[in-house]
Amino acid sequence: MAEIKAFRGLRFTDKAGSTGEVCCPPYDIISPEQKKQYLAENPHNIIRLELPKTAEDTDEAYGKARVYLNEWLDEEILKCDEKPSIYIYEMVFDALGSSYSVKGYVSLVKLEEFSKGIILPHEETLSKAKEDRFNLMCATGCNFSQIYSLYMDDDNKVFTLIDNASKGVPDKQFTDPDGVTHKLWCVSDEAFIADLASKMSDKKLYIADGHHRYETALRYKKFVAENKQDVGTSEYVTMMLVNMENSGLVVFPTHRIVRDLENFDVNAVIEKSKDYFYIETDLSRTDSTAKLDKAYKDGKKAFVLYCDGKYTLMTLKDTSLMEKLMPTASKALRELDVSVLHTLVLERIFGIDKENMANQKNLTYTRVLDEAIEAVDNGSADCSFILNPTRVSEIRDVALAGEKMPQKSTYFYPKLTTGLVMNKIFD
Repeated sequence: MAEIKAFRGLRFTDKAGSTGEVCCPPYDIISPEQKKQYLAENPHNIIRLELPKTAEDTDEAYGKARVYLNEWLDEEILKCDEKPSIYIYEMVFDALGSSYSVKGYVSLVKLEEFSKGIILPHEETLSKAKEDRFNLMCATGCNFSQIYSLYMDDDNKVFTLIDNASKGVPDKQFTDPDGVTHKLWCVSDEAFIADLASKMSDKKLYIADGHHRYETALRYKKFVAENKQDVGTSEYVTMMLVNMENSGLVVFPTHRIVRDLENFDVNAVIEKSKDYFYIETDLSRTDSTAKLDKAYKDGKKAFVLYCDGKYTLMTLKDTSLMEKLMPTASKALRELDVSVLHTLVLERIFGIDKENMANQKNLTYTRVLDEAIEAVDNGSADCSFILNPTRVSEIRDVALAGEKMPQKSTYFYPKLTTGLVMNKIFD
């Protein structure tokens, strides 16, 4: 099953500046303007390496990232730890009106093909993003950020082990602009590492965030085997591993924004939807949110259509309909809110096919409710759909069934910071 391994983490030294100044959010949620702001605050911010190419750059940007990496290594702005370590990582944050803490650990994980059933995906991926990550790995030979994965820990033995090893003062700590406090402990004790590896050896891993990077790592592993004598740690990838039962796991919904449809008529959409859904129209934002939340708690499949300043609650009448429309899919996949929305509404009523959705021709995504509403209000979108979050248990069940959810079905919060610890694949 899962094989983990300690590694000599590549980390910023004090020469780089304060920890908070050199770390940043994941590359795929940073705009070119934000990138400039991070670098203006500190030119050694990890974004210079993790996101060398934005829309305004050419492929030469990947080579520039390699040049900066080598310069920072020569100047000891970045330096590998002396001993192989496990890096215990905790995020403390507020969300949904409550305070949370999620603690896991960063290690190397042996790459396995999905077909082996050891490391399991839950979402579809986009090819453009994978090509970008592959070019960066080829240029730099590094994992700059971690894949976020979950594992079952019913007896809590793994969490107890890492929790006991992180009772002291963190080696690194900072609070980001969103109010999330990030803490990192470096543990090089060989007995601890061996015990942790043993306890993880019977576990499957479920990718929560980072599908593109995992598939890229598989591709890079093959590339190294075919083109290099030294494979380094290319047969592994860095992951942040968190127990699935962790009470600090928070998943936000990802709302759908529909745009550029020909002859869009919201009244016709609602009328057609009555064949499949119970419809409640002319709701206020407050009422629609409350009713959507109640549907979530009651286990019903529902979402809200927003158009022309009005909110309409759509609740699926009968889940057996999804069995007819998705006969080869598991119960876990076909009864997801996003599966119901994509299959019955976006495909069947709107006529947006799966390829179109993947290419985001008529469909874009946001986790920010105000953005989903504003896009309609300012005329850039025809309508939007407000969703409930996907449950962690649903992620597990879909992955175990060997299936994948539609793109952007989950948004784990908070996102892992980039820059606390990295992996240099070749010494």
